[in-house]
Amino acid sequence: MAYKKASVILPKELLLEIQKYVQGETIYIPKIENTYLEWGARSGTKKYIEDRNNSIKEAFTNGVSIEQLSMEYHLAVETIKKIVYTK
Repeated sequence: MAYKKASVILPKELLLEIQKYVQGETIYIPKIENTYLEWGARSGTKKYIEDRNNSIKEAFTNGVSIEQLSMEYHLAVETIKKIVYTK
């Protein structure tokens, strides 16, 4: 998150109004809710994990053991179980 100087980006009237409430402090102005991205959407991590989990489920369906999947994907046995036994 980059900091921006309020006096540069805000109209003078708005800056004067904000200064009635806070001066010389850092404040956070959140995004509008409908502009939020889901976790991992920007970096591609969510898609990567979904694809990985689908591959794990397919391999399990084709007879690969949970222990083998655990070693192949470097995940705990319990994590593999959660992936293959959930919808």
